[in-house]
Amino acid sequence: MIFYSNSQKTGKQLSQILLLVLFHIAAFATPVSVETETPANLSFERHCLYENLHLAECGLKYEAFEKALIGLEKLEKANRLFNCGVISIADFSQSSKTKRLFIIDLTERKLLFQTWVAHGKNSGGEFAKYFSNTPQSYKSSFGFFVTGETYNGDHGLSLRLYGMEKGINDNAEARGIVIHAASYVSQKFINQNGFLGRSEGCPALSEELSNDIINTIKDGSCFYIYH
Repeated sequence: MIFYSNSQKTGKQLSQILLLVLFHIAAFATPVSVETETPANLSFERHCLYENLHLAECGLKYEAFEKALIGLEKLEKANRLFNCGVISIADFSQSSKTKRLFIIDLTERKLLFQTWVAHGKNSGGEFAKYFSNTPQSYKSSFGFFVTGETYNGDHGLSLRLYGMEKGINDNAEARGIVIHAASYVSQKFINQNGFLGRSEGCPALSEELSNDIINTIKDGSCFYIYH
């Protein structure tokens, strides 16, 4: 057990408060447009990384990967990210039966996780076809998010998401869109129902991997839902 002095406790509390304030500044700042032209050498580097990680064999489309990195670079330049070393890409153009969430360590150039991720119940059945930024729509939002702080909720350890694109996903916090574990995200559920279970709009994860993934991507990393 670690014991903190009063000054250490105060410093830790102030750090947590500052981090929370910075997340809210990022969430409510002018949304960032992620559509941008990039130099040819950066495009070449992205393609090399895509090939070195064997992402095509894993099922991730290059278009999704490239757009994710372009958006991350834009968010980084706008000082919206606190952790640029990891990126999460959810390819919602794929069937929910596939492991369509990719967590990549860009520093070590490693694919850390490839696993299932649920979409909203009103976005579609096996495939996500409909998206919304509206509260109580029970639909997923696509686009770029920044991960926030963790908390313990009805689904255990959960991770807040802040939408970065106006009119597309910037209501994520108001809608309660977070990353959490769910029992319906499993091979057993797929076997019984034909496709993955669905959420109320949250990108829900399996109970086995949720905590590990949340602790890897929390506190200011880029989370991209492609479609």
